[in-house]
Amino acid sequence: MRVLFVGDVSGRPGRGILRDKLPLLRTSEGPFDFVVVNCENAAAGFGMTERLMGELFDMGVDVLTSGNHIWDKKEFVPVLDREPRMLRPANYPSGAPGNGWGVFGKDGCELGVINLQGRAFMPPIDCPFRSADSILEGMRARSVLVDFHAEATAEKIALGRYLDGRVSALVGTHTHVQTADESVLPLGTAYITDAGMTGGQGGVIGNSFDSVLPKFLYGVPAKFEVEGSMPKLHGVVIDIDDETGRAFDIRRVSVGSE
Repeated sequence: MRVLFVGDVSGRPGRGILRDKLPLLRTSEGPFDFVVVNCENAAAGFGMTERLMGELFDMGVDVLTSGNHIWDKKEFVPVLDREPRMLRPANYPSGAPGNGWGVFGKDGCELGVINLQGRAFMPPIDCPFRSADSILEGMRARSVLVDFHAEATAEKIALGRYLDGRVSALVGTHTHVQTADESVLPLGTAYITDAGMTGGQGGVIGNSFDSVLPKFLYGVPAKFEVEGSMPKLHGVVIDIDDETGRAFDIRRVSVGSE
């Protein structure tokens, strides 16, 4: 099984480069059995809308994951209960809208996807380690991908090691900078600390430099604006053994707009 995971899509520039380059990647890196995309920044950098969700599915995305910003557009929150392919982090407390994991079938292949959120420097929600344990006890899927939306590198590495051999891949998101530590861990879990951001790379992690600077200079709240220059698609391609569910390769993808 070959899976393409695309890192945080940021605003219109991110959606545009995904639309433009996904067909190219299907030719150069595919075919893909599943395409999984983190979309929590897709709506002007903060949150998601039902229209944009449909737009991403129409591009051929199979599953959408998210993170702490998925709650930013209040009108979208009810959609989380209606669309099983749209995940929010599974370790929000019981009763929160939506689902945090699922098993998805396509063309005879089956992939479990788990969305988790970190707690270091993030909102205080339930433990991602214990949540993963609980989900995996009941999940009936040989191949499992985890999107771990977290701030701290150490927390991501720790969860990757904790789940090594129990999931096929753990891909970090949220920090918007693609890391160079992709590897297959000793027991067969593909790992990268952050898949990177899909969107304009010319500003500050997806936002324009001019809109972000006042916060750093003066410490006051500022309205961030999406950066459009130097768009790139960032992600990883993961190869998984269908019989064992173990990964045997992970490689970074970085495709710019020529």
